[in-house]
Amino acid sequence: MFDHVGFPCGDVETSVAFYTAVFAPLGFEVGLRIPTGPPGAPEVVGLRSGGGGHADFWLAPGHGVEQELHVAFAAPDRAAVDAVHEAALAHGAEVLHAPRIFPEYHPGYYAVFLRDPDGHNVEAVHHTFG
Repeated sequence: MFDHVGFPCGDVETSVAFYTAVFAPLGFEVGLRIPTGPPGAPEVVGLRSGGGGHADFWLAPGHGVEQELHVAFAAPDRAAVDAVHEAALAHGAEVLHAPRIFPEYHPGYYAVFLRDPDGHNVEAVHHTFG
């Protein structure tokens, strides 16, 4: 459904460090940097899920939004969700919900929920159906 999504960040580089460290188990890496002004000015940074392709998660300089945003990133399996959790702990990120099955969503919904540097609720999720 979505081609890409972006968040405004209070500090883009802090957010880039968070997402590339915590979501490294999902292959997150910097795909593109776009200058917004003279050298040294904050950049818009596009992240992608490893192995090339276009950047589909964008972090832009700006004011963090007052209302919490939520985004869930697809994980290839439950082990990847667990690895995101471990990376979050190593990074010192706030864990909102440790990895577990969330049957209220559906019986095979396995996820971890975290707080990003701007206060947003971000998630790694794996769906098992059948």
